[in-house]
Amino acid sequence: MLHLGMATGSRTTATSATTVATTATTGTTAPAEGPGTPPAPEPCDLVTVPARQGLEAVDILRRGADQEAVGPVLHDGACATLGFLVPPGTAQAWDVPGSACTRTDGRGLRIPAEPPAPGSGWLLPPASDTPVTDPAVLRAALDQAARLIEAADNCR
Repeated sequence: MLHLGMATGSRTTATSATTVATTATTGTTAPAEGPGTPPAPEPCDLVTVPARQGLEAVDILRRGADQEAVGPVLHDGACATLGFLVPPGTAQAWDVPGSACTRTDGRGLRIPAEPPAPGSGWLLPPASDTPVTDPAVLRAALDQAARLIEAADNCR
């Protein structure tokens, strides 16, 4: 499973050159310092799913009418899970079986240029014009992917 240094407590840190750290005392978020640091990216939550279902969902989303319906997607080093970046606050109502949504409330994970977790990588890297994935659209794609996988498994 992707672990991005996010905790439900008050101190959250993601690791990357353009990462954002949250301090426990102030709850403020500030971009990493350095020359040429890009503007702070938008905050997001992370929906994590098994890789097989996630890959099917990515295909479904990319084949749809709005091919830009899927935002940045992470994979863990073992390629066992995929993580879809979604708007902050998604975790409050996320209840899709077989998946998890990590809450950040914009206090930790932001869309960095480099993958935020050691050993992870981008399946679909972030782009300046690519928004995060809409949770309702992702939910529908994950449901459809689960049905496709179940049908394929029952054909054996």
